Amino acid sequence: MGSSQKSIGIISGLLLISASLCHSKLTCKEGHSGPTLESMQAVFDLKPFRPAVNLSNPTITNISFTLYAVLGVNEKTQILTTFLWLRLYWQHEFLVWDPEECDGVTRISLPVKELWSPDIIVYEFVDDDVSQACPYVYVNHTGHIRWDRMLRLVSACNLEIFSFPFDVQNCSFTFGSYMHTIRDVRISPALTFEEMSGNSKRYLEASGEWELVDILGETSILQFGIDEWDIITFWVVIKRRPVLYVVNLLIPSSFLMLIDILSFYLPPHSVDRASFKMTLILGYTVFLLIMNDLLPSTANGTPIIGIYFSVCLALMVISLLETVIITNVLHHSTMKYQEVPNWVRVVILKHIANLICYRWPEDVRPSSAPQKDKPQSSGPLVVQHTNQTPAQQTTNNGAALTELQQICQYLADLRAHLTSLQKEGELQDQWCHVGYVLDFLLFRIYLLLISCYAMVIISMWCIWIYQS
Repeated sequence: MGSSQKSIGIISGLLLISASLCHSKLTCKEGHSGPTLESMQAVFDLKPFRPAVNLSNPTITNISFTLYAVLGVNEKTQILTTFLWLRLYWQHEFLVWDPEECDGVTRISLPVKELWSPDIIVYEFVDDDVSQACPYVYVNHTGHIRWDRMLRLVSACNLEIFSFPFDVQNCSFTFGSYMHTIRDVRISPALTFEEMSGNSKRYLEASGEWELVDILGETSILQFGIDEWDIITFWVVIKRRPVLYVVNLLIPSSFLMLIDILSFYLPPHSVDRASFKMTLILGYTVFLLIMNDLLPSTANGTPIIGIYFSVCLALMVISLLETVIITNVLHHSTMKYQEVPNWVRVVILKHIANLICYRWPEDVRPSSAPQKDKPQSSGPLVVQHTNQTPAQQTTNNGAALTELQQICQYLADLRAHLTSLQKEGELQDQWCHVGYVLDFLLFRIYLLLISCYAMVIISMWCIWIYQS
């Protein structure tokens, strides 16, 4: 019973103080600059209550901020870390005094923990507030309060990395009251959005690889059930400075791709070409492993530069496989002496060769059908007789006939060997031309894909420059 009476007494006292403050201003004394401590202490005792004479009138709160630094962008966790200079204004109807009675004092600083302050939060905030606190506010004689504070804002942002490193990010900061509806607190911007953007561009420091493009915003009302809240949504548009990634990623990769393109001028059946391409693929793989930390990684997308690197590596592997296949065809003892199939002649040596404008050697022309061996007959053996006796002639004819038969056998073997060598050479030339046509086809496809990706990257860079 005693505790309830005590509580009623405290509430009654506060109501009496508030009633007296409603009809009077802060008092001052002669020789004392500013309001007296006793009159301000009465206001401090009303900290739990919203400073409005008529509670049906909402407290007007004005917000402005300056983007001072972009501390980090984490694409994997979709988090943007910034540093803001935040400024809040609101009206305290109990902190009013007459400057003429208070020795001309029009503004004083008071501890913010002794005064009521609006519960303004950022809806995208996802971490603890570890920013340095500002313990004081400025109050002028009309009750207008200004609170400047520093805010390290860790906010969620939907980051689009497809056009990395020429990407432009658009992140939103939504300021609003956590509990007070529009009946209690109304929120509006203290400056125009153009002024906030200009101030941020002027004072932006330590931005690293990010550059501020613009700050946009709008005021709206958030409705949930029967309650409504005032909110201000700011869109901070930033873009990445791509010079670091162009120097460390694109230029080295372009050099490696240029070397791989030049390797097509080596003979496709050369063993040195295969070893050269294997070394180049190994070097490119090591390059990608080293540069992997520079590429952003997210679960909802892959940057186009990562696709570019993957396609380049795939083209290198395909060119190596083509070299291996051609080398196997030309050096395999059971295949290089076989006739080129008819479908290979029609598809590769005829249609694909015409499609890629393959230049045939002057002494070689493609044939649509396999060549058949023409039977070759040996000329008659002419033996010239001499005037000898029959006995001598019989003896000499037997010896000569044996020698001639041996010579004919040697010549037939030699001719068969030369014919075999000629046929092997022709078959090998045919398979070589099949390899050359395939090599030319892959070379043209290689150049086409690399040119398309180069045009896309150059276009993205031009768009990034145009947005400046």
